[in-house]
Formats: sequence, structure tokens, C-alpha cells
Amino acid sequence: MSARVVWPLYILAVVEAVALVVLFITVQYTAFTVAGEAVGFWYFVERALLLGALVLTMLFAVGLYSFHVAESLPDLAARVCVAVCLAFVLHAILTYVFPPVRITISALIPGLLLAFALVFALHLAFLRVADLAHLKSRVLVLGTGDRAAKVGALAHRGRRSRFMVVGYVELEPVACAVSGAKLVAMPNDLRAYVASHAIDEIVVALEDRRGQLPLNDLVAARLEGVRVTDYHMFAEQALGAVDLDALSPSWFFDRAGFRTTRVHLMAKRAIDLVASLGLLTVTLPLLIVTALAIKLESPGPVFYRQARVGQGGQPFMLFKFRSMRQDAEADGRPQWAQQADPRITRVGAFIRKTRIDEIPQAINVLRGDMSFVGPRPERPFFVDELGAQIPFYRERHSVKPGITGWAQLNYPYGASVEDARQKLQYDLFYIKYYTIMLDIAIGLQTVRVVLWNAGAR
Repeated sequence: MSARVVWPLYILAVVEAVALVVLFITVQYTAFTVAGEAVGFWYFVERALLLGALVLTMLFAVGLYSFHVAESLPDLAARVCVAVCLAFVLHAILTYVFPPVRITISALIPGLLLAFALVFALHLAFLRVADLAHLKSRVLVLGTGDRAAKVGALAHRGRRSRFMVVGYVELEPVACAVSGAKLVAMPNDLRAYVASHAIDEIVVALEDRRGQLPLNDLVAARLEGVRVTDYHMFAEQALGAVDLDALSPSWFFDRAGFRTTRVHLMAKRAIDLVASLGLLTVTLPLLIVTALAIKLESPGPVFYRQARVGQGGQPFMLFKFRSMRQDAEADGRPQWAQQADPRITRVGAFIRKTRIDEIPQAINVLRGDMSFVGPRPERPFFVDELGAQIPFYRERHSVKPGITGWAQLNYPYGASVEDARQKLQYDLFYIKYYTIMLDIAIGLQTVRVVLWNAGAR
């Protein structure tokens, strides 16, 4: 991803971090001054840094550091409000465990109220500024066929696109699938053209590269600092997913990804153990209440054990709270869950929407069957069905399945072959670009999915 694409979000985060710390220092200083108390300056700084970090983390968790979230004013206000409230809850928990970092109520409440107004105003200003053309990554596309048209569609996806296609260069004899107004003849000096039109990125989107690429010109442009990518790479950075239609086995040998190491896997396992134990401990009272509610509403077991396919295609038994009638599959044939599925109980509908039914999967994480983050595990029956219809479907089993994942953040609940195909595009992206930081980002943004009931069924 080019620097022009990502720096507005980095700048927004830095500006908000500085503004929040200054705000919390000022509010604390004012509260102590009014009370006639005197403490050292670093007393204010330490607590302001902690509270600022909590607010910033929750802003990220509710999706506010994304180009495609909270574009309407009511949604923006709701997300900022939720982030500030969650920061207040986390601060209360931290100060209960470690009292010395407590901020007095006379400073905390006004500080968080002002933080809401400050963050809302800064985000609103950012959404306005993000529409300015000079902040977008300027793209020159080599090609005029179907792939070039897809680049254009991805570049202008959503109200606030991060990209602007400057032109399409015709290099091969294919039917033109792009706007004629943006057709560009191959420049005699590509490096000079790129400089004069402030091009940030050249995307090679030819239907057939053989004998078509202007290699010397591309090398010269690359040495000038222009990013040169192919169609696959651009689709991945624009969509956060792979294009399954254009995927070939050679994609799996791309040097830009698939860099998981033994250290990464050890760190991931350590995080899984700590997170799953923490989740089960914190939610224990909720788990007990849920189990009683399930037992009182309908006959049958509290927990639902179901065979799923894990890493390497190995089956395991997945644990969930039962959310359907005991005879949900009385005919013995697996079925997709549907919208407003009549098999779901009243308690089941609530725990599915709030994701409470997923919490027992932490037991699978402790046992090593699953990770906290990864592709969702599917039933063997559906794996066989989907593997026969969708190319590269079984490659998603190269990693441990997860309670949450990249596909769950970006695509609603899957209940068909086409849904599974769409989610696979996100799963393959996750497998390619997996890092510990990506796992942490997905884990935090799962808060957004739970609170906004995205994808529940």
C-alpha cells in the first residue's frame, strides 16, 4: 500500500492521540486547581497517557480507523460514544486492579465527555478532508480489458475511495472494457509521464503479459520511487481480499506473503492460551446464567458438540452453547442456518446475536483445536461439498480455524456456496498476510462486529 494511501489514517491517529493527552492533562490540572490541591506535572501526564491509550484502542476496536466505516453522522456519533464508554469501563477495571493509576471522578467524567466531542469533531473533519483528490493515491493502469476494468471498480469502491485512476494504457489487442475518456496512449517516456502526472502507482492489469510489458520503462519508473504492482496485489490492498476468479497456483509462491515463522506460531499459541483463559474467567457468571436459560427454555443439552474440520483437514469436536431445538436436524442431513431460522430458540436468537454462543469455543482453543483468530471451521459435509465446487477451498485448512477472523470482520454470515466462496477470498488474504499484529487488530475489531450485530444469524 502506497504511503499516500495510509498516511491520512496515521496522521488522524497521531493527532487524536496528542489531542486526547493534552485534553486529559488539562482537565486533571483544572480539577486539582479548583480543589486547591497540588501534585507534580508527571502525575497528570501518566494518567493522561493511560486514558488516552484506552480511548484510542477502543476507537480502533469499533472500526473508526477505517475508510469504509462510520460515513454517516449518527453512526459516527454512536461509534465514538461506544468507544468512550468502553474506555471508561476498562479504566474502571484497571484502577480496581491497580489503584495508583486512578483518575478522580471530578476529572474523569468531564474529560471523557469532552473527549467524545473532540474525537467526533476530528473524525468529522477527517471524513471531509479524505474526499479531497490530492490525498488519494493516483494510479496508472496498464491494460484496457476486464482486469483493468476491475481495477477501476476497486479503485472507486465506496463513497471515499483511497485511489484515483488517472488513465488506462492500451497495450494489447483486447476488447476495451474501460472508460474511453481515460484511455492513454503508451507514453514515449513513461518515467517523464509518471512524474508530470504525479503518479503514485502503476498497476499491471494485462490479460496476457507475454511480450506486452514495457519492462525498461517500468524499471525506470520503479527506480524513481513509483510503486509497480500487478492486478492481484492491487486487489488485495484495495479490498483486503484475493480475487478468486483470477487466482492461479503461482499466487501461493508470491514473495510478498506467507512468511509465518516458528516464532510467530509460538507467540500465537501463547496469546491463545492467555486470551482463552482470560475470556472464560471473565465471562464465567455470564456462562452460568446462559446455561440456566438454555436449560429452562427447551429440553436437551446445554452445550452443542459438532464435528468440524481443523488444521490439515483433521476433524475435531467444536463446543458451543445450544441455540437450536434439540431436533434441529432430525432428518440427519446438515443444513445451512437461514435468516430467521425457525429452529432457533428465543434464548438461542439472543446468544447468537451477541455471540455468547461462541464463548465455549475457548475450550477448543485451550485444547489446541482452534486459535482465537483464523478461518471459521466448517462441518465435514460442507467441506466436501464446497471443496468440490470452489477452487483452493481446502487451502484454508493450512492454519488453525478461529473463533473470529478476517472474513468475519468483512463479510456477513455465510449460508450458501456463494457466501463460502466470497469468505474464502478473505481467508486466503489472512493466510497470506498473517502476523501477530493482524491477529491483534482482528481481535480488537471483533468488538465492532459484536456490538453492531454484523453477520449474526
